[in-house]
Amino acid sequence: MIISRTPFRISFFGGGTDYPAWYRKQGGAVLAATINKYCYLTCRYLPPFFQHRTRLVYSKVEMVHSLDEIQHPSARETLRFLKIKRGIEIHHDGDLPGRSGMGSSSAFTVGLLHALYALTGRVIGKKQLATEALRLEQDVLKEAVGSQDQVSTAYGGVNKIVFQPNGDFSVQPMTLAPARLEELNAHLMLFFTGIKRTAAHVASSYANNVAAREGLLRQMRLQVDQSCGILNGRGSLAPFGALLHKAWVAKRGLSDKVSNASVDSLYETARRAGALGGKLLGAGGGGFFLLFVPPEKQKKVLRQFQRLIHVPFEFEFSGSQIIFYDLEEDYSKHEKARGRRPIEAFHELDATAPGAFL
Repeated sequence: MIISRTPFRISFFGGGTDYPAWYRKQGGAVLAATINKYCYLTCRYLPPFFQHRTRLVYSKVEMVHSLDEIQHPSARETLRFLKIKRGIEIHHDGDLPGRSGMGSSSAFTVGLLHALYALTGRVIGKKQLATEALRLEQDVLKEAVGSQDQVSTAYGGVNKIVFQPNGDFSVQPMTLAPARLEELNAHLMLFFTGIKRTAAHVASSYANNVAAREGLLRQMRLQVDQSCGILNGRGSLAPFGALLHKAWVAKRGLSDKVSNASVDSLYETARRAGALGGKLLGAGGGGFFLLFVPPEKQKKVLRQFQRLIHVPFEFEFSGSQIIFYDLEEDYSKHEKARGRRPIEAFHELDATAPGAFL
């Protein structure tokens, strides 16, 4: 049995410039961080005692005989990509809900790739992990998603991620003093709006026509460098919050689907209570709201947002990890050694037949 743990991410600046349609021509960059909220994937080979060949447990339960029957797109194509031939069981658990702007779908893909590589006895580096997750989501599944989530969740940490026109990327960790990181963390508040949405649906409203939004995207790219300069300085972090407000105003200009009346009302309430800036995480439309609030103002914000779920968090720096590794008995080897059919054949038997496994 293998268990992978992959962090969710929060994005600060540059979102939108991480879409291939943009950075393949203009280059792009984001400032993002992973937090101590995780996606867990448990994988194991199935013993030869079940009628189904694959069992998936997430918000649904799937028990199927063939790969093509699997409904979960990422699970199906990841299993196909790694050419998993044996029966397998996969369980997903997450600290935060999906479709909420935290990079949950990419955390799933990255975590599943990591777990399945470990299950087959292979070690995969962070660069390969992120690159293959990108390939699966963008090239195989054809999803209208950016590239920051796969990289952030694979690597972990607080990073400036630069995307090159040739399709490559580089991860530049923000080498800040622990006290500076703690100061930044202390100014951030995370709230769940309760509005779920599909990121690809929102993103497709602007990602497929980036040329028409060139001015906004150039502005958003510049904000990455500006924000890094603020963090690397020794002054107040208040300009970081003010810049976050400007970034949210710019992002809202990308599409009328990025925000809505309910979200706008929440944001204005937060600003009146003392927030200097904030944004919906991910593509927009709902999910989690990240606010930049001076610590002395946070109690007031909490009072205003009593009906929302507040999620305290800390930055994490490990990225996707294998946290449990225990390869169970390999039935195939034993059965072949005894001259009996290997595990693949057992799955073809009728498990309900008398003496099927005698």
